[in-house]
Amino acid sequence: MTIRDLRHRAEYAVVVVLRALVAVLPDNLSSALGATIGLTFHALDRRHRRVAINQLRAAFPTRTDDECRRIARSTFAHFGRLAVFVLRLSTIRQDDLRARLEVEGENHFRKALSQGRGVLIITGHFGYWEVHGVAHALVFPRIHVLARPLDNPYLHRFLEDTRRSTGNGVIYRQGALRRVLRVLQGNEAVAMLIDQHIQPANAVTVDFFNRPASTTAAAATVALRTGAALVPVFALPLPDGRVRLVYEHPVPPPPPDCPDPVRDLTQRLTDVLEMYVRRHPNLWLWMHRRWRDGSEGSEPGMFPTASGGDVESVEP
Repeated sequence: MTIRDLRHRAEYAVVVVLRALVAVLPDNLSSALGATIGLTFHALDRRHRRVAINQLRAAFPTRTDDECRRIARSTFAHFGRLAVFVLRLSTIRQDDLRARLEVEGENHFRKALSQGRGVLIITGHFGYWEVHGVAHALVFPRIHVLARPLDNPYLHRFLEDTRRSTGNGVIYRQGALRRVLRVLQGNEAVAMLIDQHIQPANAVTVDFFNRPASTTAAAATVALRTGAALVPVFALPLPDGRVRLVYEHPVPPPPPDCPDPVRDLTQRLTDVLEMYVRRHPNLWLWMHRRWRDGSEGSEPGMFPTASGGDVESVEP
């Protein structure tokens, strides 16, 4: 057994213990435990804390330094609560989860699906996006989540089982484009995240908080090729332990004479995400270096993430 495998087993053991604990805790104590875990990372992880604060300063130049530090601290607490809530998902019945959901804009998604060309659900590492990936199928037909495999195989199997627990599918990078197109041809939905730095070869540059950000072109390219509807979705945690799933109006395609339709459509999708991040800045993953020079590699984050850019390039 290698040191790496020992580390993976130890990480998984911690998750198993935490899962058993949150299974018996009431909601308020479970949330407090999650916040404590997040704040512990905030205190110990100087590198990601610095990244979060610096990016908040740049994104909100009119906010004071103290405000940016408070938002960063709140962000760490939020992601700790999210991690615990995901663990809790695997311990509760589907009826109990459905009772925790509040759905806004249900008609937007159903109308988009009724067009018969499939739906691309667009979101980011914002709010309770992992919860949406499980809960959607309790209200609507199943979706397929575009995801990146975790390095830890034990945690990977756990998270995949959780994502599939309500009947959803998971699409990984190998052969992703073919599977996405097949799903859309069957008039199903694919969920994609668009808010991580992508290498320039597979990206377009759009404005995000008034700064150029290298962004996946996959969502716009696939939509223009297939005619699939683009529906931004956000999962907002509520104070009473429930989750509000918000389905926005579908983002329309650019006009026929648009000189760069992929960039134009990607910008529109990014604008919707930015609107939500501005409303709830503590719910977004500021610990990920979103803005960087194109020559830099991707930096792993604190928490498991799913990348919406892992789709091979296609022509619209």
